Amino acid sequence: MYKRILVALDGSDTASRALDIALDLAAEHGAHVLPLYVIDVPAIAYGVPGFDPSIIRDAFEEEGKRITSDASARIATRSVAGAPRVVEVAAPGEDVAHRINEMAHEWHADLIVMGTHGRRGFRRMVLGSVAERVLRGASCPVLMIPVRTDDVPSGTATDIPVEKELT
Repeated sequence: MYKRILVALDGSDTASRALDIALDLAAEHGAHVLPLYVIDVPAIAYGVPGFDPSIIRDAFEEEGKRITSDASARIATRSVAGAPRVVEVAAPGEDVAHRINEMAHEWHADLIVMGTHGRRGFRRMVLGSVAERVLRGASCPVLMIPVRTDDVPSGTATDIPVEKELT
């Protein structure tokens, strides 16, 4: 069914789970996997006097290399075909979601697998949702891997049981 599975990586536990699921699907379907890390240097970094944006870019590139190196090792242990890539957003104003969709289109992916971060309310409104933007712009199916409750730091709103009664 699936022959080319792109999996978006960002270093989170949820993205790691997304990679595991993508590898399971690839093994089951004999598919190739493209683990993808996207470098996105915030545009504001380019406008700060006396600051070299390449410092941020280099740090993201190192993180991408570390994450994709781990993905390569996991691909090898599973005997799945594929090789990870580190790419950058291509133009000012482009974002990570656009680049993921662009790579999926260029690579002819028939499935995108990615984690969600479970942001809600104000944080989601301000920060946006890469997963949501990928889903809206994708030209192929997208499998969203939700954040697990044990991945969420304690003290967050998700720790409060819904069924708790107020007294």
